[in-house]
Amino acid sequence: MALDKINPAATLDTRGLSCPMPLLKAKQVMERLKPGEVLEIIGTDPGSRVDLPAWSKYAGHTFLKSTEQGGVFKFYIKKG
Repeated sequence: MALDKINPAATLDTRGLSCPMPLLKAKQVMERLKPGEVLEIIGTDPGSRVDLPAWSKYAGHTFLKSTEQGGVFKFYIKKG
């Protein structure tokens, strides 16, 4: 999915946080979203590249895309 086609309902900034905090904070925000809405997560923890897609699948959400630029990661997850 192209980034210009993704319209996040919420953005979570986890820059500077280490595992497991980005995942825990993402879980809290996802609980407030409606099915089909997208959460954008911005972070600097390289472990999130593995953790967030795995958690998304486990929790029944759809991991749409991730990007990385200058050590800053962006993840897009659609609530299932």
